[in-house]
Parts: sequence; structure tokens; C-alpha cells
Amino acid sequence: MAKAIHMMIRVLDETRSVAFYRTAFALEVAERLDFDTFVLVYLRNAESDFELELTINKERTEPYDLGDGYGHIAFCVEDLDAEHARFEAEGLKPRKIVEFVRDGVLYARFFFVQDPDGYEIEVLQKHGRYH
Repeated sequence: MAKAIHMMIRVLDETRSVAFYRTAFALEVAERLDFDTFVLVYLRNAESDFELELTINKERTEPYDLGDGYGHIAFCVEDLDAEHARFEAEGLKPRKIVEFVRDGVLYARFFFVQDPDGYEIEVLQKHGRYH
């Protein structure tokens, strides 16, 4: 059986990205590996062993073209309204909360936010299949 262990994204500024993910999702550096031409930073929190791997290519100065293939990474939280308010207070610019209803039943409540490199992140209320 396979186990998901991490997701990798390329970012321009390590300090800015680590600060964003620490503030937004309490992700801390689990490991940092410095190579000649790039740095790998693995982020995680106490909620999960799944890690977000940041790749910083040392010579890169231009923003990455995210293209049309990337969708989003998702985090679930206990209190979506409180997290939305906290994101606003932290200046993280969350979009409005959306309720997704299917066949008259609440399926999901969520909002989206972008990280400093433009990656989309979905923040979901713990509910149903999202826990």
C-alpha cells in the first residue's frame, strides 16, 4: 500500500515562503537540505506527517509560470470562520467563505488563499470526508 508523504512546489524566496506557511498553517521546518544549485525545505506540523517540500533554485530570479496544470493543496481546520478571521488579521488576504451544497446537503465549507508565489490553497472546515 502506498502512503502520500509530500508535495513539492518551487518558490523564489525561502524566507517569505516559510513565513507564510508558518503563519497560515503552523508548518515548521522539519528539514533543510542545501545543495550547490538548490535548497530543499520540508515543512510539516503536528497534525500530519505529510510534508510540503519547498524547492528554491538558487539562480532563479523570475517568478515561476504556474501554468494551467496545478490545482491546489488543501488543509482542513476545526473552525473555518475563526481561521478566515485570523487570515484576514494576518494580512494573508483570504477569499470569501463558500458553501458547497450537493443534493440539498452541505458538502463542504471553504475558502481559498494564495501563497507568495501564487499557489492556490484551499482551507476547508472539518466536515464529512474532510477531516
